[in-house]
Amino acid sequence: MIVAIIDGYTDEPAGLGVPPYLGIYPRYAYGAIKKARKDASVFYLTIDDLRATFEGEKGIATKNKTPNFPKTLEILEKADLIVYIGGLHTPGKYLSAVPSQVEEIAKFIKPFKGVKILGGPAFMGSAHAGGTKITSRELSLAHSVFDHVVYGDLEAFLFDFLRNPKDADPFRFRDYNELRDYAIIGAEVVKQFPDFPDFVIVEIETQRGCPKAMGIGGCSFCTEPVRYKTVEDRPIEDVVAEVKALYDLGVRHFRIGRQSCIFSYMAKPNGRVPIPNPEAIEKLFKGIRSVAPEVKTLHVDNANPAVIANYPEESVRIAKTLIKYGTPGNVVAFGLESADPKVARLNNLNATAEETYEAVKILNEVGGRRGYNGMPWLLPGINIIFGLPGETKKSYELTFQFLKRLLDDGLMVRRINIRQVVVFPGTPLWHMRDKVKTEKHKRLIQHYRYKIRHEIDLPMLKRVVPVGTVLRDVRAEVFDNGLTYGRQIGSYPLIVGIPKEVPLNRFYDVLIVDHGFRSITGIPVPINVNRESPKVLQLIPGIGKKRAVKILAQRPLSRETFLEMVDPGLRGVLKDLVEE
Repeated sequence: MIVAIIDGYTDEPAGLGVPPYLGIYPRYAYGAIKKARKDASVFYLTIDDLRATFEGEKGIATKNKTPNFPKTLEILEKADLIVYIGGLHTPGKYLSAVPSQVEEIAKFIKPFKGVKILGGPAFMGSAHAGGTKITSRELSLAHSVFDHVVYGDLEAFLFDFLRNPKDADPFRFRDYNELRDYAIIGAEVVKQFPDFPDFVIVEIETQRGCPKAMGIGGCSFCTEPVRYKTVEDRPIEDVVAEVKALYDLGVRHFRIGRQSCIFSYMAKPNGRVPIPNPEAIEKLFKGIRSVAPEVKTLHVDNANPAVIANYPEESVRIAKTLIKYGTPGNVVAFGLESADPKVARLNNLNATAEETYEAVKILNEVGGRRGYNGMPWLLPGINIIFGLPGETKKSYELTFQFLKRLLDDGLMVRRINIRQVVVFPGTPLWHMRDKVKTEKHKRLIQHYRYKIRHEIDLPMLKRVVPVGTVLRDVRAEVFDNGLTYGRQIGSYPLIVGIPKEVPLNRFYDVLIVDHGFRSITGIPVPINVNRESPKVLQLIPGIGKKRAVKILAQRPLSRETFLEMVDPGLRGVLKDLVEE
């Protein structure tokens, strides 16, 4: 039996599967197929494989992508089963991957004879961008192209389907006992991931459902409580076993994510704000480190700021655990969404502005010091959503003033994520969709997005990574228009623009020399003063165009002569980063 798994990439409130991330769905699907049919030949393809095969240079594939499987067409022609995984619920901007939509995959796979199955969050539809309302068009198209659209857990459906197609229920959910084998067996699909082994970061599931939603209901726009009606914590030993399986295969980068709040793992239910369980989280991360001792990235994802603010003692212990066993550059995303209390009440949001401020302050105190890779150990990120019901012009100003307060008080946030709300069927927001303000407030949204980027993001970024900071292990990913763009591997890594072409898919240590609104400019080190181009040298503070020309005329220069030309504040940093 031949099975083709096509990864169209996924992005949802509690999980990410866009390269370099390998999400949970392809791994679980692979494991379920192999458990049901050991003789199955399972091929992991990406949407970029199909784009390169069927559209070549005319496709929307990123220009630096090459096909993982050159025999993609042959695989699809012979496949008995074609499993497509996709779905964007929290669309963002991506550096080296473009997630797929049902419309795109439909034109690729329609001619093939294999049984076609759709899984992942796409069963609820996908958002092309923020500010949209999901319509029935995409869902109708999915049902016309796919033989089965799975509304429950894809892996449960696949296992049942391969054992006895008549017993397969697209609405069936599995529990963590059933998942255990799928996750372990499915780990080996990582070997087919294009960025394996050096550049893949694997998302590990720890919890499904939203603890806050079980107490007082979920946020109006969120799809997580719609999909999972209860909260289930994954057993510690199962998480550790999956990490071990992946680590033994060669994976060195992990994000312990796929949850709505890592601080609520194994927490005690308590209405709006569950009571954290520091002991369980300590046991979890200690266990991970015991089986993955040389891990290069160990990060997390979401956290509810209300939990941290209301249980500061327990949360400090958890934050210290994340630092003790994790790696620098770690970020926990806080879902504030709006600082307007009226909007918060109407949309049943996670936390108040004051709770979020306290949570930011606590994490700064515990995790603000700089780690060995150049980034602070553990910082918050802030999620903002524009267009929610109840918003007025005052709402935008309150959110801006909240962010300005963080800046003025000397606090750090790694990033501010501004999105426009997406309306999905089944969410509470669906019943308030006529009150969504994305169109009515279009100019306000543009104005405050611009204001936040210029007046908050830029000075905040200068605080998080000042000029002279050296970021270690920046992977060069994309070359475009004279610049190479790279990132460290981790949760919400900074995009670094390198002002020259360097070989891709290598790691570089980079000296930060300038800042944009959401990205930075960096120069690979060590810097060879007698070979480096004047275009690069002039970006070093203190050099500029005139001195760069002077350096060119005076070459060869000694290290000492060069250091006298740079900004005095950088001489100590550059002393060991310059070579003749």
